[in-house]
Amino acid sequence: MSERSVERTAKTERARVWVVDDDRAVRFVLAEALRDAGYRVQAFDSARAALDALDGEALPDLVFTDVRMPGLDGLGFLDALKARAPALPVIVMSAYTDIASTAGAFRGGAHEFLSKPFDLDEAVALATRALPQPEEAAPLATAMRASAAAGELLGDTPAMRELFRAIGRLAQAPLGVLVTGETGTGKELVARALHRESPRATRPFVALNTAAIPAELLESELFGHEAGAFTGAHKRHIGRFEQADGGTLFLDEIGDMPAALQTRLLRVLAEGEFFRVGGRELIRVDVRVIAATHQPLETLVSEGRFRADLLHRLDVVRLPLPPLRERKADLPLLAQRFLAVAAKKLGAPAKRFQAEALRRLDQHDWPGNVRELENLCWRLAALAPGETISARDLKAAWRSDAVAPVRMDAGDWARPLAVAVGAALARGETDIHAALRERFDQILLQTALDHSDGHRQLAAERLGVGRNTLTRKLGSGRARRKD
Repeated sequence: MSERSVERTAKTERARVWVVDDDRAVRFVLAEALRDAGYRVQAFDSARAALDALDGEALPDLVFTDVRMPGLDGLGFLDALKARAPALPVIVMSAYTDIASTAGAFRGGAHEFLSKPFDLDEAVALATRALPQPEEAAPLATAMRASAAAGELLGDTPAMRELFRAIGRLAQAPLGVLVTGETGTGKELVARALHRESPRATRPFVALNTAAIPAELLESELFGHEAGAFTGAHKRHIGRFEQADGGTLFLDEIGDMPAALQTRLLRVLAEGEFFRVGGRELIRVDVRVIAATHQPLETLVSEGRFRADLLHRLDVVRLPLPPLRERKADLPLLAQRFLAVAAKKLGAPAKRFQAEALRRLDQHDWPGNVRELENLCWRLAALAPGETISARDLKAAWRSDAVAPVRMDAGDWARPLAVAVGAALARGETDIHAALRERFDQILLQTALDHSDGHRQLAAERLGVGRNTLTRKLGSGRARRKD
């Protein structure tokens, strides 16, 4: 026997492992694999039987338990175990690797979550890692609360399972997190989950898309300003950092932040203090910053467009989100959930996808990722005539989206507008109508100009406004001229 085998046997022969599962086959194969590895194993077909055994036997060194069992389930069993022995490592097993199972396991104090079907070598390896230092078995955090809300992070592919575990471990750790992934993959949902399951959960979660704010306004939006700091600053404005004090600030599209603001952001991250624009009072805040981007920040650093030291400060831990095309096994789960939520909110009858429609979804590349799928399901819930979604319904929904993209559902723009108005009211701002109307006109006119390849006359005709109106609102220096 090798020296390593002797050491392993000496370690494991003293360890007592319980396996609790109502599935006889799982109990048998897992118990045999653990016995072969040198552990003393006792198996139970129910959580109640295992709890009864605690009254007459010493505590085990490690427990494997299933989640879904008749009577007392695995999460209730986990609570009972932790009440008696908080340091006891428990590995939770489940064939349902969803947010509810993962979150409940980590929230209850599980050492690890093992998805069924699992590799026996992986299970034995988990036992080996759990046993040497059982005092470290307390969880760092939980993953995410179960919810049936639209837009929830869902998935059962290996990449999503690993993401759930990472969120569970990072939620309580006060570390900088950089969430990367293509547009529409759910980066803000990850940030919200990290906040919701952290000690900061009772404090504000504040989100800001840095690419959506004009560069000249972004500094004020982040750090606030004093009355009279610049033209139009009629009163003090509290910035996002102060709004998020004690909580979490999510900075989306961080790669688009102007260089000058990158310097200011770096100082705030390092020192936790700043001045409002035009202010002299030093403001101190305690904010966890979670950043996100779809851009390769290392490339931006090499091009001199992003500070290397800021990247290092933000990128303590990186969470990459897979595009939907790389986890198509999640499509049926996501599509049916989005469809059900959309139908409920629209007051429409419940609908389901036919098999052929699901095959068509699988054939699509999903350049817009999960967001594209969710929007499609909203259109189907509103427009599909029957209670089942056919391939023909899909074709019609995709065609209407491609031919008439400007004919949006009211929710496409009204909901963000309502959020913006509510936030402005909460900040005590005045003249909200004038400010939003000006911003609306600028976006509307500039977008029409872009779609007209810079032709002002054509853009004005397509909008139904005079060319002079377009020129006056945009300003001669802010539009691309092609007369």
